Amino acid sequence: MKHFFIITNSYKDKNLMFTKSIQAYIETKGGRCGYYVSQGEESGGGCIAPGALPDDLDVIFVIGGDGTLIRAARDTAQLNVPLIGVNLGTLGYLCELEETTVFSAIDQIMAGNFVLEARMRLSGHPLRAGEHLLPQTALNDIVIHRSGALQLVSVVVYVNGQYLYTFDGDGVIVSTPTGSTGYNLSAGGPIVDPKARMILITPINSHALNAKSIVIGAEDEVTVEIASRRREGDEQVTVSFDGDCHSCLDVGDTIVIHQAKKDCRILKLGKLSFLEILRKKMQSYH
Repeated sequence: MKHFFIITNSYKDKNLMFTKSIQAYIETKGGRCGYYVSQGEESGGGCIAPGALPDDLDVIFVIGGDGTLIRAARDTAQLNVPLIGVNLGTLGYLCELEETTVFSAIDQIMAGNFVLEARMRLSGHPLRAGEHLLPQTALNDIVIHRSGALQLVSVVVYVNGQYLYTFDGDGVIVSTPTGSTGYNLSAGGPIVDPKARMILITPINSHALNAKSIVIGAEDEVTVEIASRRREGDEQVTVSFDGDCHSCLDVGDTIVIHQAKKDCRILKLGKLSFLEILRKKMQSYH
């Protein structure tokens, strides 16, 4: 691998000194490397403009944290280029490298000493007032949650066309295994090995005592319909894909969610397993 690219979060590497040092190191080793400065979630997600990245890349370094890597995975989905994260924040689940290990990692990648890990994505197709909106993909989760006033919303969940359950509360999270340690975890959902192939459905602040997360197969299709709890039928929800790319749905609207056609490829170098990362993360709260 010789053709590298860097996507860097400007809020984590403000003067780009670290980014430029990586670029210079790659070029001294005989490789090619450009970079793109993402503004990050602080400015609304910092979506990468189409055509900003070359189409013949071997690997993309993502500098920032898990959030930056997730957004980069969304914005580079069509390129199908492996990603590797360089963490400049707190311990995350996705970013393998740190400032002190990135240069030895470049040597390792150039020597071909790595493995590629496939992570499933979700694809969501909103249907609003009978009109199909632009489908979006998510590496972590698709969240259907209440918007506006502090009022409950009612969402009806179907799996493969069969009625499953009606959740009354703040909404529902449809998550990948990668996203199981994100919002799904905060809402009481299970932690799943990110290499697994399954879909998690987790209610948000449900008003039913028996409402639990439900795990289904990766090949299944989830349909979420917005129902009405009020006589006025004026409830509205917001659909977010990995925290960005919001769409609004009204009562009677639906979103169909299934496994995306393309996986996200994560480049792995070390032998640190997901369970070891999970253990370190859990110990940090003690």
